[in-house]
Amino acid sequence: MKEISTSIDINASVQKVWQILMDFSAYEQWNPFIRSIEGQAREGSQLQVQIQPPGGQRMAFKPTVVAVLPEREFGWLGHFILPGLFDGEHRFQLETLGEHRVRLTHSERFSGLLLPLLSKSLDTTVRQGFEAMNQALKSRAETG
Repeated sequence: MKEISTSIDINASVQKVWQILMDFSAYEQWNPFIRSIEGQAREGSQLQVQIQPPGGQRMAFKPTVVAVLPEREFGWLGHFILPGLFDGEHRFQLETLGEHRVRLTHSERFSGLLLPLLSKSLDTTVRQGFEAMNQALKSRAETG
């Protein structure tokens, strides 16, 4: 198992940050990493997600929503081709630091047979993608 975890402090209310995260239709306007999400943020539902790591090609997958705790956590579990080959559990967690201050922790736990082959790119392009998204979310929440 391997985990990538990033965090950023945002000067906005938890309600505003949550609203931006849940507005899937606007992702392509601001999100440089997760280019689109289609589907419902409801546990057990399947999403259609397209990501584009920095300098990489778009990739599409269909994860299942595993956590929806309003204004606290949103997560999904995705698989490459078959469960156990390459799996990722993606999480967005919000921690209120004050009335208009939130910490976003953006993480993913990876596992599966292909993990040793992909581990290096996870540390570089995936981490860079998470950080780019975090910064874009911060900018949107603080200026919008």
